[in-house]
Amino acid sequence: MTPADFPAQITAALAQLNYGEQPDTLYAPIRYIMGLGGKRIRPLLTLLGAHLFTDELTPILKPALATEVFHNFTLLHDDLMDQAPLRRGQATVHEKWNPNVAILSGDVMLVRAYELFLDVPAEQLPTILRRFGQTAAEVCEGQQWDMNFETEPQVSIAQYLDMIRLKTAVLLGFCLELGARLSGATEEDADHLRQFGTDIGLAFQLRDDLLDVYGDAATFGKRVGGDIVSDKKTFLLLTALAQANDSQQTILRQLIAQPVTDADAKVLAVRSIYDELEIRPQTEALINTYFQDALQHLERVAAPAVRKEPLHHLALQLMDREN
Repeated sequence: MTPADFPAQITAALAQLNYGEQPDTLYAPIRYIMGLGGKRIRPLLTLLGAHLFTDELTPILKPALATEVFHNFTLLHDDLMDQAPLRRGQATVHEKWNPNVAILSGDVMLVRAYELFLDVPAEQLPTILRRFGQTAAEVCEGQQWDMNFETEPQVSIAQYLDMIRLKTAVLLGFCLELGARLSGATEEDADHLRQFGTDIGLAFQLRDDLLDVYGDAATFGKRVGGDIVSDKKTFLLLTALAQANDSQQTILRQLIAQPVTDADAKVLAVRSIYDELEIRPQTEALINTYFQDALQHLERVAAPAVRKEPLHHLALQLMDREN
């Protein structure tokens, strides 16, 4: 199995998972959300992390699937907390069924994720479960900070970056670390891969923040300016608030405080201040810093360059870059 085969292998293996049968109202929502698709980046990273050190990937597949089941569990509960009506263009579980079903089905998904680790070699299982448990708790911490920030009047840039590290990036780092550990990598190499994944996750989320303001609606996949309309505290807004002069501060604070009567006008007004403060190039510079830091960690991994190329290529794809 080559890296080109990994996505199809992951899709086929996920389709064969049996989460349970009865009651159907408990298990049908799990099959539903797992069938909505997605990039399957987390199990792919796990297999690519392992591929750096071994060609025997069959024992890695189940733990790789665990990362995808866990990720979708977080999406199911996040959608409920956010009262989101759609996920990947389809009704969310709490909309299609009800909130109680979403909670309970999500709980079962977390249980099943842990079960998928049980075939890990006995000598590695405690370390793997401990690291997974730590990562899972950090993802929850990130989600709680994100919700806290909605009502906190003052959020620092450092606090925001730590929140997205926890909510988004640490799981990507864990997936690479998982693949490395299960394929016999050294502690040093596993750590470099974890840092690579974490830095890529930070860069990816910041890029998402940037595209929300400056992206093309036709290719972005969601409404451009949605973060501005909802007053979401992103790196761009927090940087603007930190650097704005008195006049710009006044305008921003007024736009944030007032009910939205004209969403397009609000987006244009905030984007105009971002342009005056050169927020876009500052964000792009930080994205590039994280991206370059990630590549340095990948470079330090003691594996052949040819085996690193699929990971390097995936990182470029996630950043929508050519080099």
